[in-house]
Amino acid sequence: MNSKIFIFIFSLFIVANALIAQSNDLTRYVSTLQGTNSKHELTRGNTYPTTALPFGMHTWTPQTGRNGDGWKYQYFKNKIRGFQQAHQCSSWTNDYAVFSFMPVIDSLVVNEDSRATEFKHEKEIAKPHYYKVQFENNITTEMSPTERGVHIRFNFPKGHTNYLILDGYTRISSVKIIPSERKITGWVNNGHGFQKGWKSFFVVQFDQPFIDYGTWENKNNTIQHNAAEAEGNGKGAFIKFADGAIVQAKVASSYISPEQAAQNLQSELGKDKNLEATKKNAKNVWNKHLSRILVEGGTQEDKATFYSCFFRASLFSRKFYEIDKNGNPYYFSPYDGKLHMGYMFTDTGFWDTFRAQFPLNALLYPTMHGRYMQALLDAKDQCGWLPSWSFPNEQGSMIGNHAISLLTDAWVKGIRTFDPEKALEAYHHEANNKGPWGPANGRDGWEFYNKLGYVPYPNVREATAKTLEYAYDDFCGYTLAKTVGNKKYEESFAKHMFNYKNVFDISTGFMRGRKEDGNWTENFDPIEWGGPYTEGNAWHYLWSVFHDVNGLIRLSGGENKFCMKLDSVFSVPNDVKVGTYGGLIHEMTEMVMANMGQYAHGNQPIQHMIYLYNYAGQPWKSQQKAREVMSKLYNATENGYPGDEDQGQTSSWYVLSALGFYSVCPGTNQYVMGSPLFEKTTITLENGKQFIIEAKNNTNDNVYIQSGKLNAKNYTKNYITYQDIVRGGKLIFEMKDQPNKKRGIDKTDRPYSVSEI
Repeated sequence: MNSKIFIFIFSLFIVANALIAQSNDLTRYVSTLQGTNSKHELTRGNTYPTTALPFGMHTWTPQTGRNGDGWKYQYFKNKIRGFQQAHQCSSWTNDYAVFSFMPVIDSLVVNEDSRATEFKHEKEIAKPHYYKVQFENNITTEMSPTERGVHIRFNFPKGHTNYLILDGYTRISSVKIIPSERKITGWVNNGHGFQKGWKSFFVVQFDQPFIDYGTWENKNNTIQHNAAEAEGNGKGAFIKFADGAIVQAKVASSYISPEQAAQNLQSELGKDKNLEATKKNAKNVWNKHLSRILVEGGTQEDKATFYSCFFRASLFSRKFYEIDKNGNPYYFSPYDGKLHMGYMFTDTGFWDTFRAQFPLNALLYPTMHGRYMQALLDAKDQCGWLPSWSFPNEQGSMIGNHAISLLTDAWVKGIRTFDPEKALEAYHHEANNKGPWGPANGRDGWEFYNKLGYVPYPNVREATAKTLEYAYDDFCGYTLAKTVGNKKYEESFAKHMFNYKNVFDISTGFMRGRKEDGNWTENFDPIEWGGPYTEGNAWHYLWSVFHDVNGLIRLSGGENKFCMKLDSVFSVPNDVKVGTYGGLIHEMTEMVMANMGQYAHGNQPIQHMIYLYNYAGQPWKSQQKAREVMSKLYNATENGYPGDEDQGQTSSWYVLSALGFYSVCPGTNQYVMGSPLFEKTTITLENGKQFIIEAKNNTNDNVYIQSGKLNAKNYTKNYITYQDIVRGGKLIFEMKDQPNKKRGIDKTDRPYSVSEI
């Protein structure tokens, strides 16, 4: 063969393979900087550029904020002060089990403000499997993750003295430097709400020798040269390497013991000769994970937003278990401070995530989801209460008792890894007691709720919101009891699941604050925030009847009036009255900026509302609004969210909505229809089957479903069941730019409601 022809064919082969590799690389669409341009007054997601594996126990991130600052990375800042192990759910929760590294040159500067080094985003790569930044002083830092560790590399410029600072963060810490082994070991204890004696043990293995070393403390920034050990408040270490060194470090942590930290290092990083190997492994894990939902069609921007959201949705809940030397899972319990065999998960608030994040995981990862359900009951055994906001133990934040939503949702979807009778007993205890750790630990105002049928205001803060969510949770308890044949609890919870009616004021058409004597609170204004509501107003909480939309339709005066009220959410002015908050909070600012009337997608209470048209004979409006929200309020940039991302919930809303459906009422097996974003979506299920969604003629204008077929049979329903999806098959829609007002309007096409129209 002519050599030129051979070279040409070989070049084509290389190019073709490169294109195939790129087409299979879904991480190229993901930006972990999505939503990082946040501050106290306005959040664009409250995220940080998380470098982690799906549901990994530890994550890693660059740090622009001071130690202990919830805003650990803000896009508008231009200096990094460290690269830290992180677990933070949002800026409002701060963090726990943190330590960090920071490379410096020319002099040993340990103070976190003084050592902060300038960088530019043009020299930053932020992917799930790989983070890299080159500082303006030419130090380069790279990170690639494992589930319980990280491979990190520091490239120091030649001609400069260099040091690596290990910062013990806030509270107490311990370090031990072992120069002969090129190793640092230690532990940190920071965060709040932990059991006595809790520690996160770490081990750091370097590939370069130490030229000098010592310890320091970050309260007064005093340095102890040649000291090999230190323990106390804010204790850390420093190491000096040869000039121009390229230093790689393998890092792993354990909540169990130093020995388990070493085991985690060996099992997760032991075979990786360099960072490139860890990076390749992490990239493969993420591509396998992201390819569980393969989208085709749409714009590059659509794909970037979708996969960036899918990435963020895949970080929560975090694994809190480790694997022993025999391959068995076990964990240090954040609830009772003891070791237990089995699985545990943490870092999620159910008030946010019961709505979409858990229903998404149930669809894609039923095995993990089943383990989580058992872990909920294990947590109950260990601390006496079902979790509601774990971080890493029970914090009791926000409102509602939504563990029962998770348990019931799993059960009706066929994920039956737990004892339902034990779940019902646990929920009955939750619903008839108040725990010590916050409003959602047990039931705030439960005695009023049981006696009056509602929680009165101002006796109890956020009383109307709590009444609504308690009624939904009681529906979940009722459903689980009915499904398993427990008449006692079926009858008990059935008495309360319609209590939402007791806070509906027919004269105003809103859910309102109600006094203990039965009268409504005075001076009602539906745009006033706070008071009887949680981070919202009456326009938002009118719709919090997930389980009985038919009942809400009746209260609203019938289907036409109900749909007119839904329409009004978008047509009334986006005005705000700050109410009991006394000033603008970020959720208010974000609603005003969205400019969609009183629709406040940046917070959870109203995120399901656009899907409610399906229950009232006007499904085409859900189709249009779902697409409008996706296109208007989300993107893959640093400004990518319309408010707090909230442990995967706001991302999961987008992921499910882009598929073409949403989980309006977890605790049923239905996902309610919207409008698919992509021309074709292939969901590869854990059982190996595929569910394909095709939207023919789909464009930015063609958002309306004209007709549908499920497995070649006409499909007019405004929902699809979990079982329909996991059996595998094909759902095909014909799309147009005008609604088909005859499709999906029959009573039999409408989603489930506990009462009939």
